[in-house]
Amino acid sequence: MARTPSWHPAEDTVTEQFLDHRELLFSVIYNMLGSVTDTEDALQEVWLAWAARHRNPDVKPVDNARAYLTRIAVNQALARRAHLSRRQETYSGPWLPEPLLVSQDDAADGAERAEALSMAVLVVLETLSPLERAVFVLHEVFGFAHPEIAQILGRSPAAVRQLATRARRHVQARRPRHRPRRDQHARVTERFAEAALGGDLRALLEVLAPDVTLWTDGGGKGPAVSLRPVHGRDRVAAVFTAVARALPPEGVDVRYRLVAGDPGVLVFSGGSPLAVVVVDLALDGEHVTGIFSVTNPDKLAGIHSLDRDV
Repeated sequence: MARTPSWHPAEDTVTEQFLDHRELLFSVIYNMLGSVTDTEDALQEVWLAWAARHRNPDVKPVDNARAYLTRIAVNQALARRAHLSRRQETYSGPWLPEPLLVSQDDAADGAERAEALSMAVLVVLETLSPLERAVFVLHEVFGFAHPEIAQILGRSPAAVRQLATRARRHVQARRPRHRPRRDQHARVTERFAEAALGGDLRALLEVLAPDVTLWTDGGGKGPAVSLRPVHGRDRVAAVFTAVARALPPEGVDVRYRLVAGDPGVLVFSGGSPLAVVVVDLALDGEHVTGIFSVTNPDKLAGIHSLDRDV
């Protein structure tokens, strides 16, 4: 989490305003970057800029704190987007978003932290331009109107509408916007995990769609079955059959948590996180068409502390 001042927020209106919008800012930045670590760093910069502005007696008060803070957050995200893209160019194997764990309470309350896009959509957003992604996130996820986005980005409303149209068409062409009921998604996720980790080939074949694809993000540091996506039910099933055979004799600890708003699987070995897995479902809501497995230890470093909070 980004660091905040040591004094109590009730003692400072400036701090109160920042904390009132902190979850919105976090979620906007995360959906633009797909990295919890970079989001926390960017959020810290937002706070520093916000606090510094109010220390300047020559600057007029902010009329709309939400819009102003969102503009700073988006600019921070856009600046970090270029650096993140360069890191991805030299990344070993598929790059997947850093898992964002969401508490059940946040999800039930509709908290802004729970408004993270699914892993599958975040992967598609990686193919958008930074500005297209910013417009898509602000409009499609958080409901900002095009004139508001134009002010945030310093672009004309007409330009923003064009960006929004291109982004929406691009995303819908690669990933139709549908999200199964969470209880149904959780049920299929558990069926998949039990079959995959239990080495039950028959059950695994039953839950996988014929055109299923597996992405494994090990970053050259964690277990990765392939540096390229694995396509097809038989090949993906063979991968998980081998994984089940290679598990330690004492087995693994499996926990089910919300990851970026979707049901996910946390796999621990010897008390340390081994993988976070999220599955994407076919339109029938019963079969797994995409599997996203994050095993890069750098992306799992915060799982212990996060897991205690959910």
